[in-house]
Amino acid sequence: MPRRLATQRNVTRSAIVAAVALCCCACSKNTPKAAAAIDVTVITVTPHPVTFSEDYVAQAEAVNAVEIRPRVGGMLEKRVPVEGETVKTGQLLFVIDREPYIAALAQAKAALAQSESASLQSQRDLARAKSLSEIDAVSQQELDAAVAKNQANLASIDAAKAAVRSAELNLGYTTILSPIDGVMGRAQLRQGGMVTANNTLLTTIYQNDRMYVNFSVSEQRLLSLQRQLGRALNQNAESAPPFRIFLSDGSEYLQTPRLDFIDPAVDTRTGTLAVRLEVDNPKHLLHAGQFARVQVAAQQDPNAIVVPQRAVQDLQGKNYVWIVDAAGHAQQRDVRLGLRVGSDMQVQEGLKAGDVVIVDGVQHVKSDSVVKAAPLGSGGQNGA
Repeated sequence: MPRRLATQRNVTRSAIVAAVALCCCACSKNTPKAAAAIDVTVITVTPHPVTFSEDYVAQAEAVNAVEIRPRVGGMLEKRVPVEGETVKTGQLLFVIDREPYIAALAQAKAALAQSESASLQSQRDLARAKSLSEIDAVSQQELDAAVAKNQANLASIDAAKAAVRSAELNLGYTTILSPIDGVMGRAQLRQGGMVTANNTLLTTIYQNDRMYVNFSVSEQRLLSLQRQLGRALNQNAESAPPFRIFLSDGSEYLQTPRLDFIDPAVDTRTGTLAVRLEVDNPKHLLHAGQFARVQVAAQQDPNAIVVPQRAVQDLQGKNYVWIVDAAGHAQQRDVRLGLRVGSDMQVQEGLKAGDVVIVDGVQHVKSDSVVKAAPLGSGGQNGA
């Protein structure tokens, strides 16, 4: 009997120990652990003077581009320069088969000789008719006929001379010369092809030692520029706003552009004005039709707030940033953006001096997250 009671006591004691252990385990699972701080890099907002600029898509244009079209038709006999080669004014470009025009010139000269011979004979006939009319040996009608024939032959000489001149011009047009200094474009017709007078495009000569760069500005932006600069924006201004040209690879074109033209009329379809810059092209880096980017200094703000673009988040058309509050927690702050400054963005509303903005690590941050902030290196602040 005593042994049975001892066994029961042991079983009861084991059950109690197991229950206590289970309760302790459950309590330990339900106890929240402190969240680890998220590593982020931050900047402290400091307003400072910034010059904002605006970029415009632009296209280069040759100062002069001449389409070479033949004035006479025929077979293209020769193409002298190589495509892409520099040519000079008066340099031979193409030769059209000359033989038909040489024959036409010979025929025109023969017709002129016939007219001159006929005119000489009519002059003699007229002189005899006048002598005979003085002694009434010929009628007045015969005299008038001799005068008319002589005048007709004189007129035929003028016509024949004009035909000779036309034939000479046509023969000259068979050799096509460059009208300007420039670079020869792609030949549109190969040797042996047939050309049509005043129609067939043979090539284009581009004068590219200087280039135009064309872009369009909205009328609202142009008015804003005029007000900000305190003067009328026109090609006669002594100090036109600074323009910078960037090539398609992002590099800046080092030659300084000059304001050349502003269209006096607004394009009613787009609400923009055409603006043209002129720039030297000594190394021929610019080509006709090439796209570029024109940057125009637009606005100066002595107390601008700018943050790196990667710090700005977008949600359904609204922008926000993450800031670190005094307790070291991340908080979301809505902002209104302004202009771009390189890789930074202007913040017009939502931030003030002294705010700590998270730049890197925002993808891991949630509202009220505990963060471990480290200042962004001076090389990555971009002036913020």
